[in-house]
Amino acid sequence: MAKKQFKAESKRLLDLMINSIYTHKEIFLRELISNASDAEDKLAYKALTDDQVPVDRSQLKITIVPDKEKRTLTISDNGVGMTKEELENNLGTIAHSGSLQFKQEMDQEHKGGDIDVIGQFGVGFYSAFMVADAVTVISKAYGSGEAYMWQSDGADGYTITPCEKDAPGSDIIMHIKPNADEENYDQYLETYKLQELIKKYSDYIRYPIVMEVEDYRQKPKPEDAGDDYKPEWETVKVWKTINSMVPLWQRPKAKVTDEEYNSFYKEKFMDWQDPLAVIHTSAEGAVTYKALLYIPQKAPYDFYTREYQKGLQLYSSGVMIMDKCADLLPDYFRFVKGVVDSPDFSLNISREILQHDRQLKVIANALEKKIKGEMEKMQKDDPEKYEKFWAAFGSQIKYGVVADYGAHKDKLKDLLLFWSSKEGKNTTLAAYKDRMSEDQPYYYYACGESVDKIAKLPQVERILDKGYEILYCTEDVDDFVMQALGEIDGKKFMSATAEDALPQTDEEKKEAEEKAEAGKPVLEAVKNVLGGQVKEVRISKILKSGACCLSADGPVSLEMERYMRKLEGGEHMKAERVLELNADSAPYAALKKAVDAGDQATVEKYSKLLYGQALLLADLPLEDPAGYAELVCSLMV
Repeated sequence: MAKKQFKAESKRLLDLMINSIYTHKEIFLRELISNASDAEDKLAYKALTDDQVPVDRSQLKITIVPDKEKRTLTISDNGVGMTKEELENNLGTIAHSGSLQFKQEMDQEHKGGDIDVIGQFGVGFYSAFMVADAVTVISKAYGSGEAYMWQSDGADGYTITPCEKDAPGSDIIMHIKPNADEENYDQYLETYKLQELIKKYSDYIRYPIVMEVEDYRQKPKPEDAGDDYKPEWETVKVWKTINSMVPLWQRPKAKVTDEEYNSFYKEKFMDWQDPLAVIHTSAEGAVTYKALLYIPQKAPYDFYTREYQKGLQLYSSGVMIMDKCADLLPDYFRFVKGVVDSPDFSLNISREILQHDRQLKVIANALEKKIKGEMEKMQKDDPEKYEKFWAAFGSQIKYGVVADYGAHKDKLKDLLLFWSSKEGKNTTLAAYKDRMSEDQPYYYYACGESVDKIAKLPQVERILDKGYEILYCTEDVDDFVMQALGEIDGKKFMSATAEDALPQTDEEKKEAEEKAEAGKPVLEAVKNVLGGQVKEVRISKILKSGACCLSADGPVSLEMERYMRKLEGGEHMKAERVLELNADSAPYAALKKAVDAGDQATVEKYSKLLYGQALLLADLPLEDPAGYAELVCSLMV
């Protein structure tokens, strides 16, 4: 029989199908299984709507048969099948979708009905030519006594001839291409690889996908075997259902156990620990979706690297479309794992790329609220568990507060934890506010390497003596977080090391001015010694018993400088340093005595000692550690 030519500029279009539309060749199996599932759906729907179609839905299945010798891979279904005319229309016209036509007809017949078919573009079948150099389709329509065979070896055309087939359904027989330089086509004849692809892309197709696989069983015990008989094992071929069919997220929450949730998470996302929390949610209406989300116990080893990829697994009607859909998670919740399944996603023609649309944004916003709500619930009902979450992912929440110029701070501020000087443990900002005395002017915080080091900073002494609570911030990002938060309910965040951290009375201001005026000779002498190492030397308003400290003048704080020192290229970003001296301390008195006596050598020694001490207290490196050590030792001589 002469070949018929494909319609719609077949050579050009088929070449596009094979070489351009699909990113990965392995997608062909997903597409053909999806088509087979559509055929089963159509027959099942006929059985529901027509009493004359006595179909047992439990017998519907999809069969996969690789044959290495013949180099064929066969995908069979016992669905609705195709007539000669349907073979002509569906396979002879590229981009004509029988599934889409069926859905449209059913939508017209049953207004508002939920008719869910996977294939809508009519191109998935042609993905077979990515891995096959010839494709044969043998099909028999339900209710027909005739069967037909469609054959093609590519863009040159196809033939349709009568054939024999016992039962309704379709067999797709692909002759797999020989291996090429960079392509291993043999893998599509390997049982293990086919199982892997089925589990990856088609695990939740609603019909059984069966294959013959190798299994081990114990041989029957011989009748004459004695008591010392040792069992023997043998390899046998068995038919096995590869896919799970009904996904966990499609089941009612009341019908899923904690063990099932945890097992699914560990198997699906390759974690050996149970998750901290499970979010099983769904919505119907303008946008319909189901989601199963998990909050892990620990951050992956690469979580804070550029290589880490966030995203949820995306399914459309049970078929996996994307392994990591980043657009469904904001960056600050990038630690969340899970799956989202919706028939409403707008997909491109290859079903590999999600088109950004209103549905996607609606679902993303809803999931964000669910995740935040779950964390707030955990924080309230199970503080110990929330502490585990915070230890693993608290930094990510803080980065979320800082990102985009603080645009998300109001969403995230209630999730933050900081160490409390008063409670001796982590606290929320809301709990801090509830404990705040009426006369406390600010939310106080102090930054440093550790809680112990911050508690010993000379600058925090006066704040603690007032009975005010300080939030101890031990992460590099914390100073940026506090600046991004700015204020809550009109009350600002203030560093305990800031000069104006405690408002002064008129009497205190006058006393400070007098000390500053009296100390001018000392301050000038120290500044002459230190030169450009500091911008200014001044009498401190923030020290109580400590002799000295370092502060910053300008937009770059000392905390920012410490942070930038850790970044490549950031070592040149420095704060404008100010050395502050306590005019009421014994070291200051000794320094003043040397200045008054004109003892320049002692002035130089004391000035450098105080500056070095201030650097150490600020967790900044000494510019000359050896020189500083010699100065300290010289005091012992």
